[in-house]
Amino acid sequence: MFDVIVKGGLVVDGTGAPAFTGDVAVKDGRIAAVGKVEGEARQVVDAAGRVVAPGFIDPHTHFDVQLLWDGAARPALEHGVTTIVPGNCSLSLAPLKAADRRRVVGMFQQIEEMPPEAFTTAFEWSWEDFAGYVAAIRKGLSINVAPLVGHSVIRLWVMGNASQERAATPDEIAAMQDLLRECLDAGAVGLSTSFVDVDENGRPVPSRFAQFEELDALCAVLGEYGRMLQCVPEFYATDITIARIDQLAELSLKHNIPTTFSPLFDTAAVPDNAPRAIARVEEHFARGARVWPQMQTRPIDISFSLLRPSLFFARLPRWVRILRQPLDERLAALRDPETADKMVADLGPDGGEQMMGRLVVRGGDAAPSELVGKTLSEIAAARGEVPARALINLSLEHGLDVAFLSASQGHQLTDRIGPMLAHPLVHIGASDGGAHLASFATYGDTGYLFSEFVRKGRYLSLEKAVAKVTSETADIWGLKDRGRLAEGLAADIVVFDADNIDRGAELPSFDMPGDGMRYVRAARGVDTVLVNGEVAYSSGAYTQSRSGVICA
Repeated sequence: MFDVIVKGGLVVDGTGAPAFTGDVAVKDGRIAAVGKVEGEARQVVDAAGRVVAPGFIDPHTHFDVQLLWDGAARPALEHGVTTIVPGNCSLSLAPLKAADRRRVVGMFQQIEEMPPEAFTTAFEWSWEDFAGYVAAIRKGLSINVAPLVGHSVIRLWVMGNASQERAATPDEIAAMQDLLRECLDAGAVGLSTSFVDVDENGRPVPSRFAQFEELDALCAVLGEYGRMLQCVPEFYATDITIARIDQLAELSLKHNIPTTFSPLFDTAAVPDNAPRAIARVEEHFARGARVWPQMQTRPIDISFSLLRPSLFFARLPRWVRILRQPLDERLAALRDPETADKMVADLGPDGGEQMMGRLVVRGGDAAPSELVGKTLSEIAAARGEVPARALINLSLEHGLDVAFLSASQGHQLTDRIGPMLAHPLVHIGASDGGAHLASFATYGDTGYLFSEFVRKGRYLSLEKAVAKVTSETADIWGLKDRGRLAEGLAADIVVFDADNIDRGAELPSFDMPGDGMRYVRAARGVDTVLVNGEVAYSSGAYTQSRSGVICA
């Protein structure tokens, strides 16, 4: 007898092969049969009129801390995602000495906009090494986790304060190599690094102080294991991004490793950025290198208020510094005429019209209802102020609890994005799930892929889109028993409605510790999700299954 039969669906097996109507049988966490299945099962999932596909794989998330109290990594499962890769952007929660925890928490707060309560109220630190972190999350998983280890924390462990001051010595590099081996042996699928990020004090994160010799030595260790190097390049400058692609290609060829960089944005402001990057990637693949650009499917809607720091102000150091102050000090600074004048001046001679004019008042407990939906330009004109001044004053008048929305940042031109996503060398990822919780609605990448680029735009077939987020991702990351519906492989399965799957509406969620209200994308069109043969999500609800594993 089978444990589960997913019956009568349109089977899209993840390989890109034509879909067919059939069944998928599961036994002992593995796929036992695909096709016309005879026999009985303890549980039957009726998939008539639905697509049956391998579980989707998300290669760029920051669920590191959330997994400590939410082993389902909400809302990933409800979007059909059965495997996530946390630990990106040079940051992970291990290896990490107790004395350095506060420093790394500050980096997570700055780079990923996670509230401090997420690190102080929801769990107890019980580990320092990577094996200890893996043990801490393993016991409660409803989703599979393929974790990266962060270059910044490896550097911090070995060098302490000097990790943010200087290049490493040969002995320190050797110690980092040994530490990376320990992490890979404990379950890490690779190393992440960053060339752009800063900590809460505006200083470059430790990975940015590494010379090429250090990165080369760490990649030599990755080569011993055949594991991934992930990096965040200088995505705001095309020429520097191209140089990073060249560097990744050399590391890939020298050490025979896969590499990936994210994000790759396409914007009207810099229209040649993504095409040039993809062209350079093509050149290096022709040489035998593996450099996978990661591209999001969806535009980003950034929501923020002055109650907390926001990625929206990342290029305005004075604003970042003031918004990171305690609330009383922040209010005093914003009320100080001289300080406010300087903040407005930082936006340039137009008073923030270009950067802030299109902002829309979204809401907030204290926001005047008559202003909701109006642009900041409209509000500023009515008040006789420039937009930056109006934003500050309006916020102060309502206890800072006025939320603003900056809609559709990046990825503005669907007719350009579609062909890029269909490109055989473009890796779909960079969802940032688990991060930027108060700023923009995470998730919805898979639903948006099928709604915008399969169903509406027809840039990819259903079979090709499924392959992009299943077998192709599994192959890139070396997840050998995931990504396909084939006998003997892990039974990660998603059942969804191809005619209705979408990223869904934004919904506020209050499940983050502290005051960390976030906006998440509700799922639409995903019916049932199995993780290693057990139903983890069905009919809009999570089950009590804890069948997720660490997969490396």
